[in-house]
Amino acid sequence: MSLFKHRMTVRDYECDMQGVVNNAVYQNYLEHARHEFLKSRDLDFARLTADGIIVVVVRAEIDFLRSLRSGDAFDVSVAPVMDSRIRLAFNQTIVHADSGEQMLRARIITTAVNARGRPYLPAALQVLLG
Repeated sequence: MSLFKHRMTVRDYECDMQGVVNNAVYQNYLEHARHEFLKSRDLDFARLTADGIIVVVVRAEIDFLRSLRSGDAFDVSVAPVMDSRIRLAFNQTIVHADSGEQMLRARIITTAVNARGRPYLPAALQVLLG
């Protein structure tokens, strides 16, 4: 599986009083990159939901290594891997575009739930691994 990357830039309002990106904002960056990854594979998050495939995050492991600041350009990577029979993990990093420094690494574990709320891994998501 090749690594998907999405370039973004820090906006002023994403920073806290210390002038660095607020920790909660990083999860938005990670999620946006996952959605862009789905689009790159001809999957749309809204369409999956409309088709009854409700994708949920069941665990987020995030290591904050360095801080981004307003105006910083950065790349968010996405690499899907099987975590279990019914779970798909996304290994992700955020790398500063200019310095190449790794700012964050994360492992986001997801599954889908059916109409009865039971977890499963539908074929529509399994194609992300190929």
